[in-house]
Amino acid sequence: MLLRLPTTVSEAQECLVEGAVPVGGATLVWADWQRDGFPELAMSLRGLPEANVVGGGALGAAVVLNRIDERVPDVIRLAAAAVGTGAVRRTATVGGNLVGSALRCLLPAALVLNARASILGPEGVHEADLAEVVAKRPLLLSIHWCEPVASAYRKLPAAAGGPPPLVVATALHAEGAGSFRLRAAVRDGYDVISESILCDSGGSDSGGGEEALRALRRTGLGDLPGDAWEIVRRQATDLLRPFGVR
Repeated sequence: MLLRLPTTVSEAQECLVEGAVPVGGATLVWADWQRDGFPELAMSLRGLPEANVVGGGALGAAVVLNRIDERVPDVIRLAAAAVGTGAVRRTATVGGNLVGSALRCLLPAALVLNARASILGPEGVHEADLAEVVAKRPLLLSIHWCEPVASAYRKLPAAAGGPPPLVVATALHAEGAGSFRLRAAVRDGYDVISESILCDSGGSDSGGGEEALRALRRTGLGDLPGDAWEIVRRQATDLLRPFGVR
């Protein structure tokens, strides 16, 4: 297998045109390659600056998970820290998790940040939403977002070899003039449900966001099992209370 290490977007684009298979940490494909054979040509983005950014409202696809720190919002930092073991996090990449993995542990966190993706195709770089990333599995360069005022993440324990653990992510975004956008995403099994509501500040006696929670319960999240909804409710309440949201 010949491995290319492009250092510019144009070089990476040439590799794609030549049929190079993108690889990150190869944690998800190594066993398959050993069984079925290695590709003739592969490409890693670890030398591409656009794919290695951390912070400033962006996260590169080639960033390994254990590099994700306080430069990004809590929700995505905590999501990365909860993936696999320390050994996995030292090699697995953001792109591999979002594009290559069936679990996509980072996806709920990226959804509540309302993240957009920069992806590379044979025709060049373009922006896409996360739905396109999940459906088409393109070559991801990075994701980027507007910073939330607060965020939270929780992944429940699960037995090895069992069904995927429940994941709940929430984020609160300021929208000006006392208005906020509350986003919540839940991975239940392999399915990810994401919803958002607009809510307003009602002062210190707002009741802990009860109006906002009722509105959120009327979305698709209201069909979640009771234990999953309870985690959503607690996270949302903790995010809303400091800002006096009704």
